[in-house]
Amino acid sequence: MQKFSLPQSPKIVKKEGHLAVIEVDSLYPGYGTTLGNALRRVLLSSIPGSAITTVKIAGADHEFSTLPNVMEDVIHILLNLKQVRFKLYKDEAVSIKLSAKGEKKVTAADFETAAGEVEIVNPDAYIATLTDKKAVLAIEAEISPGVGYEPVERRRKDKIAIGSIALDAIYTPIRKVKFSAENMRVGDRTDFNKLVFEIETDGSIRPEEAFKKAVDILDDHIKILGSIEIPAEEEKPVKKVRKSKKSE
Repeated sequence: MQKFSLPQSPKIVKKEGHLAVIEVDSLYPGYGTTLGNALRRVLLSSIPGSAITTVKIAGADHEFSTLPNVMEDVIHILLNLKQVRFKLYKDEAVSIKLSAKGEKKVTAADFETAAGEVEIVNPDAYIATLTDKKAVLAIEAEISPGVGYEPVERRRKDKIAIGSIALDAIYTPIRKVKFSAENMRVGDRTDFNKLVFEIETDGSIRPEEAFKKAVDILDDHIKILGSIEIPAEEEKPVKKVRKSKKSE
C-alpha cells in the first residue's frame, strides 16, 4: 500500500494582540481546503466562552425603562453590556455587581469581580454616562459559560429570576477567522497545499489555544467515526459443478 503523505506541524508565523496567523505546510493536494473548511466551522461554532445572560438594573422593570440622570436608556445600556467580554474560571454561572454614583462615565472596570472566578477582558468597554451628582446606577449581571449563540427564547423561563432582564448570549470568543489554501512545492510536485489561518479572539482565549481546541474537537469526532466495527466477510459457499456423464 502506498504511504500517505502527512503535513508538517502547525507554526505561528505572526502574533499581534489577540490575532495570530498559523501555517500548516506540506498538506496533500486538496487537504488545505478540506481541513480549512472543517476547522473554520468548528472555530466559529464550537469554542466555549462566556457572556452576560441576565441583568438586574435598579429602577428598571423592563428593557424599555429609562433611568433618571442617566444619558442612555436601558436598551442602550443592555447593548453596551453585551460588548463586555469575560474570562470565566468556573464551569457555572457567576454574578458580578456594579455600583456607580455621581457625574461620571461608567465602564466595565466599575464591576466588582471576585479573584479566581471571572476576569473582565475589556475593562474599558463603555456602559453608560451619569449626568448629575445625584445620579445612581446599580447593576447585577450573571455571566454564564456556553458555546456559540443562545437566544433568550431557547432558555427556560423558570431559570430567569423575577426582576431580571434576559439577554441573547454570544458565547463564542472568536471575533474573526479566515483561511487560505495555497499551492507549494514538495519534492518534484507543486500541487501540495499550505494552509494559512488568521484567527482573532476577544481576548478571553489566545488564538493559538482556540486553534488547538478546534483540532481537538475534530479529532474527538474522527476517532469515534474511526471506531466503526467492520464485520468479517463471510466465505461464499463453493458451488459444486455436476459433471455430465459421457455417453459410451
